[in-house]
Amino acid sequence: MCVAAEAYRNSGQKQRIFFPFTYQAGSWRHSRKVIGKAEYNRDQPNPRFIVTSLEGDSRTLYDEIYCARGEMENRIKEQQLDLFAGRTSCHEWWPNQMRQIFSSLAYILLERLRATILKGTQMANATMETIRLKLIKIGAVVTRNTRRIYVRMASHYPHQHLFLLIAKRLATE
Repeated sequence: MCVAAEAYRNSGQKQRIFFPFTYQAGSWRHSRKVIGKAEYNRDQPNPRFIVTSLEGDSRTLYDEIYCARGEMENRIKEQQLDLFAGRTSCHEWWPNQMRQIFSSLAYILLERLRATILKGTQMANATMETIRLKLIKIGAVVTRNTRRIYVRMASHYPHQHLFLLIAKRLATE
């Protein structure tokens, strides 16, 4: 970590140094390959260690395999926590299965909304929870007549302009 810290102080740029080594924990039968990452950024160390059996360049394994897996796990966590996929409190199988299906459909819908309609907005990289709380779970009065549907939001709703932009984009899709 000292090498990365020194390089950061000299350059002012984030430093990442990868180093493979072998390690054997007390409960392991044999030693295993470990990839260490010494990162230093904004006067803070950010070390990481991964145990792997994969062959290849340490930086490539870390960036393309480990980080991609972490990103996949973040998406699973998003669905479980933010869209209630982990909620299976019924004693029967079918209601729990329907909750999982609805949660999966909600995730797909919100992911497509984020990737297409929210592209170029401040919510382009927002989590499912943020999208749900700021754009969907809002108070409004909906009235309709034979020709139009009116959505009347509170005058102090902070994301009105973004909501209207999304509505216009959806109307043109």
